[in-house]
Amino acid sequence: MEEQQRFTGEIEKDERMLLEIFANCSDIKKKEMQIGRDKGVRCFLIYIEMTLSSVVLETTALGRFLTRLSEMPEDKIADMLQKNGAGLSDLTPFDTAEDAAAGLLTGDAILLIDGLAQALKIPDKGYPGEPVSDTDSEKVIRGSNEGFNENVKINTALLRKRLQTPDLKVEEKKLGVRSRTLTNIVYMEGIAKKELVERVKQRLDSFAIDGVTDSGIVEQLTEDSWRSPFPQIQTTLRADRAVMAVLEGRVVVLCNNSPVALIMPADYNTFIQTTDDYYQRTFMASFGRLIRYLASFFAVAMPGLYLAVTNFQTGILPTPLLLSFAAARQGVPFPALIEVLLMELSFELLREAGVRLPGAMGNTIGIVGGLIIGQAAVEANIVSPIVVIVVAFTALCSFSIPNEEFAGAFRILKFAVILMSAWLGFFGFLWIMFAVLIHLSLLKSYGHPYLLPFIGMQGDGQQRHRDSLLRFPLHMLWKRSLHAQKGQKRKFRRGGKEQKEGKGYGQ
Repeated sequence: MEEQQRFTGEIEKDERMLLEIFANCSDIKKKEMQIGRDKGVRCFLIYIEMTLSSVVLETTALGRFLTRLSEMPEDKIADMLQKNGAGLSDLTPFDTAEDAAAGLLTGDAILLIDGLAQALKIPDKGYPGEPVSDTDSEKVIRGSNEGFNENVKINTALLRKRLQTPDLKVEEKKLGVRSRTLTNIVYMEGIAKKELVERVKQRLDSFAIDGVTDSGIVEQLTEDSWRSPFPQIQTTLRADRAVMAVLEGRVVVLCNNSPVALIMPADYNTFIQTTDDYYQRTFMASFGRLIRYLASFFAVAMPGLYLAVTNFQTGILPTPLLLSFAAARQGVPFPALIEVLLMELSFELLREAGVRLPGAMGNTIGIVGGLIIGQAAVEANIVSPIVVIVVAFTALCSFSIPNEEFAGAFRILKFAVILMSAWLGFFGFLWIMFAVLIHLSLLKSYGHPYLLPFIGMQGDGQQRHRDSLLRFPLHMLWKRSLHAQKGQKRKFRRGGKEQKEGKGYGQ
């Protein structure tokens, strides 16, 4: 390992060391100034373009700091800076050029002063970023719409705003050999299991990669099984959703330059839930959740079930309905399998086109394109009307699943169910559905069963079934999930003693 270059206090040498590190970097800007009452001390400011506000503005910490240095006697500047007794700014001293370079890359300014054998990092405007805005996805009927943006510091602050307790821990890691992407591990001390937190850290330390440009890269490199179509890490753009996960004892990972937070572990039930399930009254929340569970089944099963019944097990259909299906297929030249595949592929193409096209144009393509293609296909006798209804109903079911990545797994498996049902009929349909169920029962997310709370409920006092298919009243959901520590299972109790004292509930 190369020895680090220490600052000498001679500004020419110190300046040369920093500039050598950032050679051929045109976005690294420098500014030379004279400070002190008689302007007799040289100083050198280095910063990344677009991260520094005007140094002459007295409204910035850097501007006020330099103004104060310009008013001080030259012989007192070095002593004041070494002690940082004036408290003029949030200074961070660095003894080596390598540490100063790393501090510069965080978006802050680095100041070198003649006679001072240290570099000073001074916070200023920082990297440009998007302001806090509403979430485009994960829409809710009730609740906050405040969403994450691409600045990890702002995202962490959104969580801190909602959880104003020192028990909320935020640990930093740098991921990417060259990108050095700042990543925050957020969890609630005393609630999250220590082994879970350590497992998350080990997963993050288990790989080395050139650059991490989005949390999706971290998700793929840390999940349990890449062969499974089902995501094993939950993603969210919503700050309140991340806070709920932290209070349940789960761990949230935030990556700089990405508005998508990772929540681990995840299970089938958490992908079906929405945040406004807990903001609405019990009956409406339970009804909506039942609808989403049914939608997740029909999103994968509906086309295959149609093929299995109409091609093989026609005897289970009422005679009038069977005759209606037969009349609708009059003149269609393709077998039912080709019909279904053509329409499913057409809808998938429309969905993909709607995502890639900008704004209103994408919505127009999705709606108008679906209507035109469906009507034209029926009028041309390429497909039957019942197939259009089946495929459209399947698409509606997939749109009802709150998490897009989770819905994507059903979109993929749908084609496997179609092929097996067309080959073996109802037996093939049952075979592939049982295969999916067995896969889900064996799948794990950070050591936790994927089908919680339907399996693996030991030690939970059968509490989790109250927040699965139905959402019981909030006063009956008094225990946290299996992810929390044993001594911190209780999250609700009548009376306000703990709330007034700011203490946990314990058992």
